[in-house]
Amino acid sequence: MKKRIGSYPRVRCEGGGRGAVSQAGGVLLTETVRKTGLDGAISAALAPWRRPRAVHDPGKIVLDVALAVALGGDCLADVGMLRAEPSVFGPVASDPTVSRLVDQLAAAGPKALTAIRAARAEVREHVWQLAGACAPDAGGQVIVDLDGVLVLAHSEKQDAAATWKKTYGHHPLMGFVDHGPGGTGEPVAALLRPGNAGSNTAADHITTTQLALAQLPKTYRRGRNTLIRTDSAGGTHEFVAWLAKPGRWLSYSVGMTITDQIHQAVLEVPASAWTAAIEPGDTIREGAWVAELGGDCLKGWPKGMRLIIRKERPHPGAQLRLTDADGHRLTAFATNTTHSPIAALELRHRRRARAEDRIRGARATGLRNLPLHDTAQNQIWLEIVQLALDLLAWLPMLALTGKSRLWEPRRLRLRLFSAAAQLVTTARRRHLRFAGHWPWTHVITTAIKRLEALPNPG
Repeated sequence: MKKRIGSYPRVRCEGGGRGAVSQAGGVLLTETVRKTGLDGAISAALAPWRRPRAVHDPGKIVLDVALAVALGGDCLADVGMLRAEPSVFGPVASDPTVSRLVDQLAAAGPKALTAIRAARAEVREHVWQLAGACAPDAGGQVIVDLDGVLVLAHSEKQDAAATWKKTYGHHPLMGFVDHGPGGTGEPVAALLRPGNAGSNTAADHITTTQLALAQLPKTYRRGRNTLIRTDSAGGTHEFVAWLAKPGRWLSYSVGMTITDQIHQAVLEVPASAWTAAIEPGDTIREGAWVAELGGDCLKGWPKGMRLIIRKERPHPGAQLRLTDADGHRLTAFATNTTHSPIAALELRHRRRARAEDRIRGARATGLRNLPLHDTAQNQIWLEIVQLALDLLAWLPMLALTGKSRLWEPRRLRLRLFSAAAQLVTTARRRHLRFAGHWPWTHVITTAIKRLEALPNPG
């Protein structure tokens, strides 16, 4: 007989269990909602849409959907997993009630969107105050990354169209506040666009930037302490002029397309003008150099703009482009930051790649598809996705430390939110007892204690 190796234990399964709570780690999110005051702010913002004699508060309904998305849901019906655990999530509206509210908010158009966004902005300022040294503005500057994301559609949804990647769907333009190397990031703008929307449309970049600035505390809505960072899609005359307009004076770091003029100017840069690129910690980046261009390359652009070029040896097997030179891959960006070494500015611009991490997290948090049909409905869905991403950013900022502050949504769900617990009622108080053998129980309980130690809102 063959010896069986590596088999799983046989467990008999049956229903009817009591006292266990699934997704018990979601209490971290509900406590984050309570301590930040998000529940009160959303409830007040959506009060005009509460019908007479309604049982469920519209703000609570929207937050419930956002919590379901934060826990891994990707459609309105996934709010059912909250409904199954009233001891943790309270009373949850039925699916028809949720759908009716989304339709109602979609019919209200910009008025409903403005109400939700104003509530988020109010709470965001409070959260940054609570976070102190962990807040994204702790260094005196806020960095907002703009980037587009393709969302595929598998049915004839309104405004779905063929994309530049020969797929079919939508092309939202999003903005994220960068939390730096010690954190993740939080969404501050999401402009829903058809799939055939251009990548370098200046009007869309301006609108998205306006939405993003409205989410920041008032001191960061204009001035050099706010940096707008984009890839080459933002390197247009109209957008850069808008950023640098007197009275607005925003800092910017935008990618630039390598034109023939720039390419010829690079070929004329003497070897002595190239400076070694750097990595974090001011260590030399092997095989990469930077230089600053001027003269005719800056004609027609706003005053004070600096054009910086990087050349780098391509990795083995990479195919060079026509705009590359001397066997080196060329990239360019423009900035209006002065009195800083060009190597430091290039490193700052290269860190824009963290926006790709934020987009990956958004795809894993309700942005894998747009589940509704009409554009107005899906714009409400985008606001719900942003609420979920806000919570997934605020929780680590307020309650997690070390490596756990860098965990992306999938890891937060796997290690923290999916943890089950035993519900025990003693002295008329309910307690959740997480399993002692779960490797991350200590992370959960410590985070809960940190949240409970925060002052109650208002």
